[in-house]
Amino acid sequence: MAIGTSSNIDRYLVLGNLGRGAKSSIWKVQDPDDGRIYTLKQVIKENEGDTRFFDQAQIEYDVSSRVDHPYLRKSFTLKRIRKWLKTQELILVMEYVEGAQLKQMGPSGIEETIKIFTKVAQGLSSLHEFGYVHADVKPKNILTVPNDGIKIIDFGQSCPMGHKKNRIQGTPDYMAPEQKERGYLDQRTDIFNLGASLYWVTTGTKFPTTMSGSGNGNDLSGPANYRNIPRPDALNTEVPPALSKLIMDCCKDSPKERPQSMREVIGRLEVAWHLYEKQNPSPPVETPKEEPAGLKKAPNHADTDMADDDSDDFEKFIESIL
Repeated sequence: MAIGTSSNIDRYLVLGNLGRGAKSSIWKVQDPDDGRIYTLKQVIKENEGDTRFFDQAQIEYDVSSRVDHPYLRKSFTLKRIRKWLKTQELILVMEYVEGAQLKQMGPSGIEETIKIFTKVAQGLSSLHEFGYVHADVKPKNILTVPNDGIKIIDFGQSCPMGHKKNRIQGTPDYMAPEQKERGYLDQRTDIFNLGASLYWVTTGTKFPTTMSGSGNGNDLSGPANYRNIPRPDALNTEVPPALSKLIMDCCKDSPKERPQSMREVIGRLEVAWHLYEKQNPSPPVETPKEEPAGLKKAPNHADTDMADDDSDDFEKFIESIL
């Protein structure tokens, strides 16, 4: 039933509205039986063309009810409400997440950016291992939650690995070329979406995809390598070169030229963090200790005489291959 004068949707008590989408409303609700709080998506059919919104809710339930990972929002129940043997309304009950869209707040710096996107990549890696592509990774679908957590939401455009869609789906400013071309989608599609999201977060500028602007299909000439797209570190000098190169590699037009798995992306994010931390060390906190009278600590040459040159050479090597 549509929400009106009633304060309930189905058997759930409505606590507030969380937002609206195409043919859907999102509510914060409470289960009167156990008092638990949930997010409820209510999709109402107004005409025959709205069936695809039912399909997307069904896909979201099929995927997110079966994948179990702390960085992926979970779905619990899906209910179809029929009239004259036809579904007129659909109710999807999901995990309630107290958080904010990354698009609304944005990370406060490079350290937080790397931490957030490492977790995003970990969540997507789990989804890929399950055999699905998210296909709409973007800052709006990444929630930052208390205690440094994140949640990836909205699995309505997800599809199995290697799937070919009949129509173009995705968000233009983050869309991989194969999504526009209705080609085969796999983990590398999410890698492009993630790279384009990172580009926006680190520069405040949208990556010029082949459908950038307003989704009107205006092509940009030539592959990404030859479009003279500025690297993130050219637009924001705080972006480490290793992170900047990773972002550009993720956003290459050809899936074969991108990192081939989220595990590879995670590894490169960790290297970028290691190099950034080395170049921007936190000031040491001195905690002086009193030694017992008459005792002197012998110098630990294994600690003090470690050859820093070897470490530096290794770091330069890592940077050279990134």
